[in-house]
Amino acid sequence: MNGVNKQRLFIASCFALITTAFAFAIRAGIMNDLAKDFNLTDTQLGWIQFMGAFGFPIATLIGGPLYNSLGPKKLGWIALACHFLGITFSIISGSFLPLFFSTFFISFGNGMVEAAYNPMSADMYEDNKATMLNKFHVWFPGGLAIGALVALFIANIGGSWQMKLAFMYVPMLVYAYLFYGQTFPQTNNEMDKASTATNLKAIFSSPLYFFMLACMVLTATTELGTQSWVERILGNSGAQPLVILFLVTGLMAIGRYFAGPIIHRLNIPGVLLASAIISLAGIYLMSTATGGTVYLAAILFAIGVCYFWPNMISFVAVYLPKTGALGMSLIGGVGMVGLSICQPIIGKWLDTERASAFARGLTGDAAELSAGQATLDNIAWFPALLIVAFSILYFITRKNAATSPH
Repeated sequence: MNGVNKQRLFIASCFALITTAFAFAIRAGIMNDLAKDFNLTDTQLGWIQFMGAFGFPIATLIGGPLYNSLGPKKLGWIALACHFLGITFSIISGSFLPLFFSTFFISFGNGMVEAAYNPMSADMYEDNKATMLNKFHVWFPGGLAIGALVALFIANIGGSWQMKLAFMYVPMLVYAYLFYGQTFPQTNNEMDKASTATNLKAIFSSPLYFFMLACMVLTATTELGTQSWVERILGNSGAQPLVILFLVTGLMAIGRYFAGPIIHRLNIPGVLLASAIISLAGIYLMSTATGGTVYLAAILFAIGVCYFWPNMISFVAVYLPKTGALGMSLIGGVGMVGLSICQPIIGKWLDTERASAFARGLTGDAAELSAGQATLDNIAWFPALLIVAFSILYFITRKNAATSPH
């Protein structure tokens, strides 16, 4: 890779992922502001969350097939343009619909980041894919943690939700600067190693890949569905929701940075199975805890969801390498499709459970707490299903030599 500054490109891609993370963290920290300023129901907030996820899979479905021909540089500049447009128009939105559509641009930019820089990282570090993909994805929870602190700080000084969104310009401008003028690695297509047609053939000939797509919907919703609604679900639990978000995401970042030895010891399917078990325990405890105990439950949840996203992508890169950049982009996109579909459902659960609490005679904070805990009970079904799915995956990969990495 003559002329390619791998370290600078990797750092730049991490700042791009921080921008993506800020979109999730800051949106999670302005839900109450939006509900108040625009007089929105939780179902309507769910549709904002839907659009915040829906652009992602659209981008990966477009960017994945185009990676081999356009490369990470051009896809990255598309991500930058979408981030700029989405942030700017979200800030100046004055009603539900402009906010709804501007959120799509941010989400589309987030998806282009994944479509460009997951395969770029795998191409640059071909002999160490799983470890480097985990290190790349350190900066999603890392960015969430930083974003949560930023949102909390701005709230404490009396700043507006528009000020919180404007802070997203900072990592966006950093990754634009770091990428500017750099030489990017050649794609497999440019090196005549593979093509999008080859990737598609590998995808459609692999039942295992489609099994992983279904699992990705569940892992994405378990992790991001819970985090996206932390302020509304846990706002009356006696714990500070943004502190919970910071705690969870900070621990996730640390866990992903030191993922290498854990993956080596357990292998990727083993890590995924353990993650599902711990995630279920964490969500269950959060659904029953109040006060300081919520923080302990959040720590368990963080340990559980920590390795989901990067190791789902790493599984594809290591065990199904012929699916290529398209395979990595598609699995992330499908995860976000599932998440986007589930966002209004989670919002509806909150509205329904709140109405049920009112019917039982609860009012005020007691009704909100009951609704949040009941909603977590519903979310707990996702990791429960994953325990079954990843148990199957663990034994399949142990017994079937054809799925072993080459």
